[in-house]
Amino acid sequence: MKTKLFPLSALIATLLLVFMAGCSGNSAPAAHSDENRAEMILKHLHNPASDYVIVISHRGDWRNYPENSIPAIESVIEMGADMVEIDIAMTKDSVLVLSHDRTIDRCTTGKGRIIDMTYDSLQTFDLESAHGGHFGYVLKIPTLREALLVCKDRILVNIDKGYDYYDEVLALTEELGVTHQVLIKGGKPLAEVEAKLAEHENNLLYMPIITPANEAHKPMFEEFIAAEKPQLAYEICWSKLTPEVESAMERVLKSGSKLWVNTLWNSLNGGLSDDVAWMTSADEVYGKLVDMGARMIQTDRPEFMIEYLRGRGMHD
Repeated sequence: MKTKLFPLSALIATLLLVFMAGCSGNSAPAAHSDENRAEMILKHLHNPASDYVIVISHRGDWRNYPENSIPAIESVIEMGADMVEIDIAMTKDSVLVLSHDRTIDRCTTGKGRIIDMTYDSLQTFDLESAHGGHFGYVLKIPTLREALLVCKDRILVNIDKGYDYYDEVLALTEELGVTHQVLIKGGKPLAEVEAKLAEHENNLLYMPIITPANEAHKPMFEEFIAAEKPQLAYEICWSKLTPEVESAMERVLKSGSKLWVNTLWNSLNGGLSDDVAWMTSADEVYGKLVDMGARMIQTDRPEFMIEYLRGRGMHD
């Protein structure tokens, strides 16, 4: 499969969009048409009977661009991914930025903890590629605001590590008009989640993470399944496909919820990972997951997965 290069024109357009957004202050974003790609994906997300598979790209297109960067997000939008997973951290001066790690050591030219740095000090360092080398042109750690503006109406967003900053994230998504596009997941008990959601009139989408083999997760899963209103989706993780795991998946689907699975590494999916699909057979990995009922799949190879799903008529 050919590697896609990030078009210079798209990069310029993205930078211009971010610049214009920064100049607009706190004013509301311009109105968009009623129908857009994000709305189309949301219709599938909220329809338990839909066979459309929602492809979630892990940290954007990190194989070709720095992870959690604006070009990495733009690239997966161009591919046709349905949701981009991004990670957030907060700076010393309370700016939410995109970073998987709590330090900038691995992904930038600098070192140190994000919580100890101001946003301006972070901007003195450059992002590096996922493979350790400088990318070739200057990229900085983006803010969550910048990322959401790029994603607005175009792709759904999963903010990982976002529950700890729920109020701050919600305030920002409400300001930008993207709350309905943003999903946060976590391993919190039902009562805690319900209490948090009850604090606000509008809320982000929420999804529980369940590992059936984890004893602490079993009572939590039972609480969510027994809740009066079905959950939007469940993320099910497993290192070995046991009858217990299969039963949990069946109960998720029977409850009217979507099933989210990860193909990132073997410990999350019993060996049904992207690398196995890439090196052996996509049908033996993605096909099995789809046959299990998964309609939300997080991947490190979004282009490869989308190509497979299109061949099965399960993606646009």
